[in-house]
Amino acid sequence: MALKFQFNKTALAQLKKELKVRVRALPTLKAKETALRLEVKKAKTELADALKLFQESSDAINKYGKLWEEFPKDILQVKDVQKTYKKIAGVRIPSLGSVEFVLTLDSFFGMSAWTALGVKHLKESAKLAIEIEVAKERLSILEYARKKTTQKVNLYEKVQIPEYNEGILKIKRFMEDQENLEKSAQKILKDKLTQQEAA
Repeated sequence: MALKFQFNKTALAQLKKELKVRVRALPTLKAKETALRLEVKKAKTELADALKLFQESSDAINKYGKLWEEFPKDILQVKDVQKTYKKIAGVRIPSLGSVEFVLTLDSFFGMSAWTALGVKHLKESAKLAIEIEVAKERLSILEYARKKTTQKVNLYEKVQIPEYNEGILKIKRFMEDQENLEKSAQKILKDKLTQQEAA
């Protein structure tokens, strides 16, 4: 959308004010964009690490193979997941706080000896799976914020600041032309009056 303005001093002052706001905001936006780029990179690394740990945990569980067939179903449930939030470059991102589990089994009496170990492995795997989901959410939020910030930087840098500069230049030229026309008209009128007085 092209910048619309009138050719007068009020419009000139308004354009200068708007330009000043954008020029001042640009370095801050660029710094935010850089910080978000670093956080996106960090979040991708954290997600990859969590996926690797989950795979290792799954491999450890799969070592027991057939033993899982006799493992009680629904023995472990996730009761509560606590997330903590912090702001990075003005963006609120989640981190996994704590995970609370509930055992539906009253006692391990009468169970296989390795059931307690199986529960421990299940807790680790479940916590890692939740961590992966939180890491994906964090990455998604950061990528969206970085994308929006980059768009705003590009809008200011490549569109709005040049448009405001061009608009200010056009208004100044128009006002100079008006002033020159007025001076020329006054000069012509003065010359005519001088000629009439001489005649």
